[in-house]
Amino acid sequence: MAKARLSYQDTGVDGPALLLVHGFPLSSEMWRPQLETLGGRRRILAPDLPGFAGSEPAPDPLVVTMDYYADALAELLVDLGIDSVALGGLSMGGYVALAFWRRHPAAVDALILADSRAEADGPEAIAKRSAQQKQIRTGGTEDLIPQLLDGLLGATTKDQRPAIKESVRGLMAHPAEGYIGALEAMKNRPDSTGDLPGITVPTLLVVGDQDGLTPIELTRYMHEHIAGSQMVVIPEAGHLSNLEAPEAFTAAVAGFLGELERA
Repeated sequence: MAKARLSYQDTGVDGPALLLVHGFPLSSEMWRPQLETLGGRRRILAPDLPGFAGSEPAPDPLVVTMDYYADALAELLVDLGIDSVALGGLSMGGYVALAFWRRHPAAVDALILADSRAEADGPEAIAKRSAQQKQIRTGGTEDLIPQLLDGLLGATTKDQRPAIKESVRGLMAHPAEGYIGALEAMKNRPDSTGDLPGITVPTLLVVGDQDGLTPIELTRYMHEHIAGSQMVVIPEAGHLSNLEAPEAFTAAVAGFLGELERA
């Protein structure tokens, strides 16, 4: 399947690059706090996956896979003349990052997996994603967005940060093809738990302490199986820890990258 043309944000700073992959169903704009805070010190690339924001959709959303997303990102790096990156992904972006690591390990200098998991979907999750695809085909994304939004945010954000909730809602407006393709990729993704011991690059694992979609235990499992990995728990943050607690999240990433530079 031909790769889709990707839109992306690029801070353009000289030096090692950090590639950040967004979660579902958001876009590169979810990384705005990190682009603004870290972008003046290092090159940050934040692409939109196929079917999201300004990126072209896949020719057929029902054949989209995590490998398809990973290869689209690898092609973007080739087009930009970038040999390797520190690769970060949140939620679905973490699934993409793990697929990228499997397929293009030489292009990965370090990994940052945030509010994600290594396990594949179980039968219940697969059925739920299939039902969401059906809902989108019959009624669009309008009714699904509030359902998804509620699960993405932690209790503190929902109670005390209404501006963040509305900001996230604004990041969820994408064509139906993008939603359907991502749901297809997520429900059919392979189990990555067996890959964890083989990850040899420096790895940072981040999770919000109020994340109900990928609880801390799942991040701790990855931490225990990726040798030398670091794990940071972000207080008062749910599944979108980089947006709900941007200062703490960015500090964790900056500290991790700083260690790499000093090594």
